[in-house]
Amino acid sequence: MSAAAAVEARVRAGGLLLAGEPVVVMLSGGRDSVCLLDLAVRLGCDAVALHVDHGLRPDSGDDAAFCADLCDKFRVDLTVRLLDGEPAGNVQAWAREWRYSAASELAAPLGAAIATGHTATDQVETVLYRLAASPGRRALLGMDARTGAVVRPLLQVTREETAAYCSERGLAWREDPSNASDAYARNRVRDRLLPALRGLHPAAEANVLRTLALLRDEAAVLDAAVEAALTDEQAALAALPPALGRLCLQRLADEAAAGAAPAVGARAAELLALGGGAGSAALDLGGGLRAIAEYGRLRFERPAATSPAAAATPAPLGVPGRAAFAGGELSCEVGADLAIGDGTLDRDALAAPLAVRSWRPGDRMRPLGLGGSRSLQDLFTDRKIPRARRERTPVVVSGDEIAWVPGVATGERFRVGAGTRRRARLTWDPPAAPPP
Repeated sequence: MSAAAAVEARVRAGGLLLAGEPVVVMLSGGRDSVCLLDLAVRLGCDAVALHVDHGLRPDSGDDAAFCADLCDKFRVDLTVRLLDGEPAGNVQAWAREWRYSAASELAAPLGAAIATGHTATDQVETVLYRLAASPGRRALLGMDARTGAVVRPLLQVTREETAAYCSERGLAWREDPSNASDAYARNRVRDRLLPALRGLHPAAEANVLRTLALLRDEAAVLDAAVEAALTDEQAALAALPPALGRLCLQRLADEAAAGAAPAVGARAAELLALGGGAGSAALDLGGGLRAIAEYGRLRFERPAATSPAAAATPAPLGVPGRAAFAGGELSCEVGADLAIGDGTLDRDALAAPLAVRSWRPGDRMRPLGLGGSRSLQDLFTDRKIPRARRERTPVVVSGDEIAWVPGVATGERFRVGAGTRRRARLTWDPPAAPPP
């Protein structure tokens, strides 16, 4: 099997690029993104491309021109965004934030996934970088193949394989000279640390990836344990085994920060003692995150993000269909025998398309099993939904009635019962922090 055929088979088997499905391909012009765009077209996706010109290099306009020529060849619509603002803080983090912001704005009205060209090589670099820069269990889990609306179809393909793919397919690509600069930590990982590891063992990268796969499998067990033990009561958290208590604290912090919380486990003792159980107190944790204890209960908050990527822009959701919302993704599938659970509704009770929006003061619904109307604010409180998470929790509306709020309630009128002929299952994939 040729190199290109092997890559295509692996990506096809991954199921993240599907014929007829809308997808926004983030196209830099480098070999990985060129390979990704070619695969999206070959696999029959309803693809459009996005190129973000950060204006950080004098020749960055040449990258945009190259991408335009490539998209003309593939007959794919291209959107080019030129950023004219000044970089703030970490330049790479600033550029990444705006790339994802632009992609979310383009994908939301299309109900499209956002495809990035991250490879297995990037995965290894990400794990090594996180181990050095941010201690904690998450450092060893790497990037997910799907994070909300973002998909990474090339995570099982190395950078060398994308180069071989492009060469075999006769596809040119652009080289970004900043990738060779020692000014950026990721480049130092690539140019210094990885060669050193290969010197220790020729299969170093493959071994890291195999370890990562095992840890991801085991993480599902830990996550189930955290879910069963999760509470915001400080006394109950303190009574847990220390490791489980730390994981619960991290989950609460991550939920408040949409998956972008700093590691808080090292400060578990401070957090559990905060406020003394009888009053209120606050503790700044860095990264804009603050812990607040009130009469024995603990919550985490951070100021609302100003990035367009964090905006909870209303969006339509087809039945079936997908919709991007607040950096995550809602999906809807329809069938007669879908499993009943949170998010399974009576299809014939739904008025398509559904509307997805954030909650509003005064919102009320008739929750399944509660026998009456309740305010959404009270339901959030009952379900212990952190305040900072509420604005980014989707409210799914059918006509003028709230049908479903993930993790909170399903509307009584949309109950699946004996007379239900067709079912609709709604799934919410919340956002996580973009990779470094």
